Amino acid sequence: MNGIAAEMQYKKYSYVQDFYDDVYELLLKDEAQNLIILGNILIGYMEVDKTGWRDPANWLMATASENGKILLTALMTPPHNLTLYSTDNKMRPEALDCLISGLAQENIPGVISEKNLALAFAEKYSASKQLSYSMQMNQRIYELTDLEQNIKTDGTIRLVNTNDMHFLPYWLEAFKAADIYGRTDMNIPQSSQEAQYLINSNKTYVLEINGIPVSMAGFSRPLVTAIGIALVYTPPYFRRNGYATSLVTQLSQTALYNGYKKCVLYTDLSNPTSNNIYQKIGYKPVCDSHMLKFSE
Repeated sequence: MNGIAAEMQYKKYSYVQDFYDDVYELLLKDEAQNLIILGNILIGYMEVDKTGWRDPANWLMATASENGKILLTALMTPPHNLTLYSTDNKMRPEALDCLISGLAQENIPGVISEKNLALAFAEKYSASKQLSYSMQMNQRIYELTDLEQNIKTDGTIRLVNTNDMHFLPYWLEAFKAADIYGRTDMNIPQSSQEAQYLINSNKTYVLEINGIPVSMAGFSRPLVTAIGIALVYTPPYFRRNGYATSLVTQLSQTALYNGYKKCVLYTDLSNPTSNNIYQKIGYKPVCDSHMLKFSE
């Protein structure tokens, strides 16, 4: 590796078990911030589900170390972006140089991490590959340890089931369009496979008002003390009624009741409404996160 000190070492892993052994406890130091990467490592390590992107045989797992101490951890679960964590949130430029040198032959579609690390990686990686990069989503990570008192909730929550297939694929497609790709339009679902996966996983809920589903959200990536809240979506014609607040409040309450110490969620900072909603419930900011996309 030209220009990199000899003690700096890039390591690419072939087996998720080895990657788990080296980085899992290290990542737990910032559990809420690392919810995505920790949750994905657990999915691969437990080998319960290998559908789609979840098969670790297709993953890119790597670290950059100095004298045996891991300074930078990277995981990519294609087709998703590369996730990064700089140990103790102390960014080392030489560790970034080492990682990027090791990734020279890889195709990285984008990066997601704490915003300063994401930007530093994007600058160096795009320059090394003669690419440009752009903001895919400007996010904030929140965690909740205690619910605010006297939060008004409406309706009842239940797990999604096969009777919901007449709307669930459409809600899921609309969520992806708005919350992942930043679009106001949506594609017509070409398959019910993803919706069926949500049903089978028993982690996705709807809020019902008078028996009518009006909002969706679910649990994701359960960890040691933390669990994620994801897939928060309310169709346009049901918005501005407090339904998402009711649903997220009830899900968060359920998680805390079941023994989790904290709930974690990501928000799009371009949506001030959702950010205000979560803070009223009791969610506190952890850090900001950038999702950046590379292009020629």
